[in-house]
Amino acid sequence: MPSPDSPRGRVLIIAGSDSGGGAGIQADIKTVTALGGYAATAITAITVQNTLGVTGVHAIPLDVIEAQARAVLDDIGADAIKTGMLGDVATVELVARLLDRAAGIPSVIDPVMIAKGGASLLPARAVEAVKTLLIPRATLLTPNAPEAEALTGLAVHDADGQRRVGEALLALGAKAVLMKGGHVPGERVVDILMTSAGETVFEGERIDSRHTHGTGCTLASACATGLAQGMDLTAAVARAWNYVHEAMLRAPGFGAGHGPLDHGWPLKDAMRDR
Repeated sequence: MPSPDSPRGRVLIIAGSDSGGGAGIQADIKTVTALGGYAATAITAITVQNTLGVTGVHAIPLDVIEAQARAVLDDIGADAIKTGMLGDVATVELVARLLDRAAGIPSVIDPVMIAKGGASLLPARAVEAVKTLLIPRATLLTPNAPEAEALTGLAVHDADGQRRVGEALLALGAKAVLMKGGHVPGERVVDILMTSAGETVFEGERIDSRHTHGTGCTLASACATGLAQGMDLTAAVARAWNYVHEAMLRAPGFGAGHGPLDHGWPLKDAMRDR
């Protein structure tokens, strides 16, 4: 086991691989690294995808997913755990057991259900498993509006709807919910961090861009990195929110569809300023 005085910032990511590099494990690793953390992974699925969409999903055997996670936790350790694409009920159940084994480590649960191009990444039965098994174990839950609607059965049309659904998710056991507003109509994007103690609103102009692939994965991993580094929740989310906003503005323009962000912008800035 790692020494108790090991440097903080270790994030174990349990999620799927994106061959296009814009989302999933690839986006997660880039994000954690750019923010000064250390990324380790347990890959749940290999997807065949690019900016135009997902054309194949190949699940990793459950025993291999578990072995990856245990290998990391037993040796390197983790200061936060972030989950992404899980794929089916059995994988959700496995992740719940892993989170119990890692009790005391903050968890950021990104309830990935639909790819940016529209492909379904989580069947209905698995959505129910996320609701009953993962939400109660979430230090921070990061749903977008469609995901929140699927988890609660409540509609989200505006900020009041975000708050109503966020309250329902808190009632299901999440310690905190970051209700993302990217899918909510309006000239400005409003994300609301909700806890039992109150809320913090993050608001900005909507960026008119098709380069939004992996924003959810990136935001959740950025939040997890902050928590792993010992930041309080609000500060971790604030830094993550600003990081994603800038990464969208600096998107490299790759691909003919939903393009990736510029995950490495902090490192580029640091090199330029040397």
